[in-house]
Amino acid sequence: MDIKAVETSYARWAPIYDKTFGALTSGGRRHVVAHINKGGGSVLEVGVGTGLSLPHYAPHLSVTGIDFSDEMLAKARQRVTRERLKHVTDLRQMDARNLDFPDASFDTIAAMHVLSVVPEPERVMEEIARVLKPGGQVVIANHFMRTTGVLGFLEKVSAPFANTLGWHSDFEMETVLQQDALQLEDERALPPMGMMTFLVLRKRG
Repeated sequence: MDIKAVETSYARWAPIYDKTFGALTSGGRRHVVAHINKGGGSVLEVGVGTGLSLPHYAPHLSVTGIDFSDEMLAKARQRVTRERLKHVTDLRQMDARNLDFPDASFDTIAAMHVLSVVPEPERVMEEIARVLKPGGQVVIANHFMRTTGVLGFLEKVSAPFANTLGWHSDFEMETVLQQDALQLEDERALPPMGMMTFLVLRKRG
C-alpha cells in the first residue's frame, strides 16, 4: 500500500468513518484507552483519525494526536473544540514513518487500528520505539491475519485489494513484534469473535 492510496482512501472514508469502521473498531479503542488511563504523563496517538477516542482519555493525561489525512484531522479538531477536550494538547498532520518528535518524547503511545493501513509498518514501529521513553508502553489494537477457517480464506482473497479497501487484510502480528527495543507484555483477543487483538509492548531500558 502506498501513501497516496492511503490519502485517497481516507479522504473517501472520512465523511462516513465514525458510523462504519469507527463503529466496528469501538471495542478495541475502549480497551486501549482504559489501559492508558491507568497511567499518566504524555500520550501520542498514532493515526488519531476523526478523534473518536479523544473524549475518553482521562483529564490528567496530555494527549497528542497525529494523522496523515487532513480530512480526518479536520473532524478531530472539530470534536476537540465541540467537546472542549482540554487534555488534547496538539493534533498534527504527519507521516507516521517520519515522526517529527525528538527521541524519548512520550510516556505512552497508542496505535489503534492503524498499523495495517500504513505503508511500511515496520518503519512506523521503528519510529514509535524511537519517540517512546525507556520503560514506556506501546498499546495496540489491531486486526491480524488468520491462517485458518472462513475468515482466513476471505482475508487472503481480499489482500490484493489493499489500496482500495484502505487496509491490509493479511497483516501479520510478527510485523509489529520485530523491534528489539520493545518487549511484549500482554496479548489478548478482543470481542466480537476475537477479530481484533490487544497488545501491550514495553520499551526496554
